[in-house]
Amino acid sequence: MSGLEAGGLGILLACLAGLAAKYPAWAIAAWVLALEAMPEFWVPGGAGLHEAIIGAEKAAGIVLALLLALRNGAKTDRWNPVFAYAWMFIVGLAHGLFPGLDLTQSFRSLIGSVAPFMFGFARMPENFRRIIIRTTSLAPFFAVAMGAALQLAGLHNLYDDADGSFRLTGPGEAPFLAGFALVAVYAGLFELMARPTGREFLVLAGNFIILILTGARAPLALGCAVAAVAFILPNEKFSAGGKLSVFASVGAVASLAFIFLGNLTFLRVVGLAQAGQAADLSNRELVWPFFQQAIHESPWVGWGVGAGKTVIPLTSKLTGLIGTNAAHNEYLRIGTEGGYIGVFLLAALMGLWAWRGSAPLPAPQRWLMRMVFIAFAIHSWTDNTLIATTSSVLFLWVSTVFATAAERSKAPA
Repeated sequence: MSGLEAGGLGILLACLAGLAAKYPAWAIAAWVLALEAMPEFWVPGGAGLHEAIIGAEKAAGIVLALLLALRNGAKTDRWNPVFAYAWMFIVGLAHGLFPGLDLTQSFRSLIGSVAPFMFGFARMPENFRRIIIRTTSLAPFFAVAMGAALQLAGLHNLYDDADGSFRLTGPGEAPFLAGFALVAVYAGLFELMARPTGREFLVLAGNFIILILTGARAPLALGCAVAAVAFILPNEKFSAGGKLSVFASVGAVASLAFIFLGNLTFLRVVGLAQAGQAADLSNRELVWPFFQQAIHESPWVGWGVGAGKTVIPLTSKLTGLIGTNAAHNEYLRIGTEGGYIGVFLLAALMGLWAWRGSAPLPAPQRWLMRMVFIAFAIHSWTDNTLIATTSSVLFLWVSTVFATAAERSKAPA
C-alpha cells in the first residue's frame, strides 16, 4: 500500500470514527448487520484474509464500545467475563505459552476473546437500547436477503445441498446463520414477553423458520427448549388466551409437518432424524483427544490465551482432512488456554454476570435471560460458541438487556 493510499484509508477511517461517535446506535446497528453479512466467507482472498476480516470485525466492536463509553460514559461491570480472559493471559505468560504460540498471537487472541463483552462497560441510553434490540431480532432476515443478492451476483450460494439435504447458508455458512438466528430467537422471546403482539410473534416465527432451514440441530433444539420455558412461565402481560393462540398456531403447523414428514426429508434436521444419524458430524471425536492431551500436560493454568488455535496446527493432515482445527467444545478450548482454574473462573463470572445483570428484570424476562445462559453453556459443549462472530451479537444484546435492567432498578417506585 502506497503512502497516498494509506493516507486516504486513514482519512476514511477517521471520518467513519467521527460518524460512529456522533451516531453510536446506528453505527453499532450497522456493525451487527456487517457481522451477519459474513464477508469472511465470500470476499475472495483465502484463509489469511478470512482471519483478517474476522479480526477487523472484532476490533471494530472494541472501537465502537470505546466510542460509546466516551460519548455516554463508562461504568463498572464487576462480573464481566473479560476479567477471566485477562487472568488467563497473564498467567499464561508467567507459565509459558504453548509451543508454536508467541506473545503477539496470544495478545491478538486476547483481543478477539474480550471483544464481545466490551459493551458491558459502556452506558447505554434508552433510544440506543431499543435500536440494538430491534436490530438483533431483524438482522437474520437481512442476512438471508444478503445471501440472495450474493447468489444473484454469482459470489456465494444462498443454500447448500452437498449432502443431499437443503441447508440455508445465507451469505456465509449454515452453522453461523443458525447462530445468528438463535440469538434473534432469544431477542424475539424477550420482546414477546414484554410486548405480546402479533408483530413480535411473526418476527419470532420468521427467525425460527430460518433456524429450521439452516439444518443446525443443536441451536434449533436449544431455541425450542428456551421458547417452551418462556411460554410456560407466568406472565401478567401475556394472557392465557394469548398463550393458547400461540400454542394452537404451533400445534397446527407441527401437525401439518408430521402429516407430510415423508416429503420433508430434504430438510437436514428431518433427513438426519429419519436416517438415525445423530452425533459427531463435525468430527469432534477426532479433535478432542488433542485438546485433552494439552490439558493433561498443564491441567491447572493451561497454556495461555490463543493456545486453542495452535493445539492442532493449520498445516496438519487432520486439519486438511476435516477442514478445521477448532475444538468444537469451549470447555476443552478454555481448559487448554486457562486450565481447570480458567474454566472455573470464566464459568463463575458468566454465571454471576447473568444472575446479577438480570436480577432487576420482571420475573418472566429475568428467568428467560438465565435460561439463555444455561442454553449457551449446553451449546458450548459441542460448538465454538465463544470465538465465533455470533458471540459478538449475543453479548452485545445481553449487555443491552442488562443495561435496560440496571436503568429499571434506578427508576423511582
